Amino acid sequence: MKRILVVLVLLLGLAGCSSSSGTAATPPVCDSWEAVQVTVGHIKNVNVSENGLSALQPYLTQLKDQLSQLYLDAKAQFAAQAEALKAAAQQLGDDLRTARANPDRTTLAAVRSSVAEVRTSADSLHTAMGSTC
Repeated sequence: MKRILVVLVLLLGLAGCSSSSGTAATPPVCDSWEAVQVTVGHIKNVNVSENGLSALQPYLTQLKDQLSQLYLDAKAQFAAQAEALKAAAQQLGDDLRTARANPDRTTLAAVRSSVAEVRTSADSLHTAMGSTC
């Protein structure tokens, strides 16, 4: 939870320079989405070929926590999309554990597929959130 707050403080600090005072509060689901986006950006920059799957671990742990928070913030208003994202994230975790235990072509392909499904589910949630954020 502290990590999420730190990310949000940094984001708000950067965004705060251009926002005017007196604006309406951002819904929690929007803040959660932004935190997830920052972490996904870090994950995209990890070179697994050079550094191995273990280089992803800190970011994946952070992403798991952030996706849990996003799920909590989104489930009331966006239940179907939140459930799909949660299921995709759980499958990714399962596939990552399998790949770490047995890193071969098949298990790494499963991780790639799961990452794509998380992205698709996240995009679906983000689209649904369009009028909220």
